[in-house]
Amino acid sequence: MADESLQPWEDLGERLRTGDAEALREFFGHHPPMVAIQASLRLTRAEQRQLIKILGPERVADFMKTVSETMAADLIEDLPPAEAAAIVDELRSDRQADLLGALGEEQAEAILQELRPEQAAELRALASYAPNTAGGLMTTEFLAFPGQMQVVELLDDLRENRDRYSDFEVQYAYVLGPGGTLIGILPMRDILFSARNRRLTELMISHPRRVLVTASLDELIRFFETHSFIGVPVVDAANRLVGVVRRAAVDEARGEEASSVLLKISGIIGGEEFRSMPLWLRSGRRLAFLSVNIVLNILAASVIALYQETLAAAITLAVFLPIISDMSGCSGNQAVAVSMRELSLGLVRPREIGRVVLKEGSLGVINGVALGALLALVALLWKGNPYLGLVVGTALAANTLLSVVVGGTLPLLLKRLKVDPALVSGPMLTTITDMCGFFLVLSLASAVLPRLT
Repeated sequence: MADESLQPWEDLGERLRTGDAEALREFFGHHPPMVAIQASLRLTRAEQRQLIKILGPERVADFMKTVSETMAADLIEDLPPAEAAAIVDELRSDRQADLLGALGEEQAEAILQELRPEQAAELRALASYAPNTAGGLMTTEFLAFPGQMQVVELLDDLRENRDRYSDFEVQYAYVLGPGGTLIGILPMRDILFSARNRRLTELMISHPRRVLVTASLDELIRFFETHSFIGVPVVDAANRLVGVVRRAAVDEARGEEASSVLLKISGIIGGEEFRSMPLWLRSGRRLAFLSVNIVLNILAASVIALYQETLAAAITLAVFLPIISDMSGCSGNQAVAVSMRELSLGLVRPREIGRVVLKEGSLGVINGVALGALLALVALLWKGNPYLGLVVGTALAANTLLSVVVGGTLPLLLKRLKVDPALVSGPMLTTITDMCGFFLVLSLASAVLPRLT
């Protein structure tokens, strides 16, 4: 029984120290899945590997279905290839390919060597597809039968292979023509209620919806937003059925892509980060972003250095510099977010820079004038100097216009240059808006300096 006085991870640690496999299985049966997962992640790496060995491949595979492939790969990367292969063998083909892709090349190959030759060949083929495409997301566990097969033969096949098919999603069977080409789809309920001597071609729905193996994640998202299917068959250029993409897999990939973008914008590069990862790995991933930002911030600060005399003569300007910089940055980041979203949905193409400039420029004029007037009013009421208000208000208005235009077009330009917009847009925009904001304030102030002091 669980000790109610202990936190779940403490309880799991106590059971693990005893080495009692039954007690550990009872823990995972007693707690909700997310609680058990969170408790497992609080263990040390050595304890996690001990837990894997005690629970056995099937139980560990169930656990790994609920965590990201990065975390799953981290759990098995130090296991002997035979033990890791036993766990991989319990997963679906799409999950297997993702997991092996998250491991190092040597580790993945060592595991493949421990699998059945035909299974290893299938996984190598899956791994050859780009990650966020139909080929990279599809599963090869599906039911497909020749069109000339009779219903009775299909039912016999289902009975004979019931153990192998038990993990398949069997709402539909796919009907194949010569050479494995997709010619139809057949709901399983139609098979159960049809005459046993009828051929599948007589029952199937001809010309079913399908996607090419090269279809992108954006295309798949649009497909499932348009059609209420639980899955869609995937075909190659010759219309041969090669897999099935499940709606759940697309939803998961969509969520992972959004998380990846958020991490990159926040400066976490090199993949996911968890606090259970090695300290030096986590530190290196963050420093790779922060060290570049030091250089960019020095460039922005250098503008202030050029106008030291102006700033010293009108020290009040120092109060407004961070306000103008931050407000312009916020406006620019809004434009970045919209461009990133439209790029991901295919609503804007990288070459449509002129259209984005026009749309964001119009908005920038309105918001710039509104924000500039508000800041000018604050400066006037605070210091009673209309020239101070004119300087900071004009600078904010102009920098807001600049920031939304740059923020809107920067992701498109980076996409055309094949640079990840999520990773680079933020730091570049910050540097540009800081430099331009400081320059506008201090250059305008220099022009009317006698009236500010």
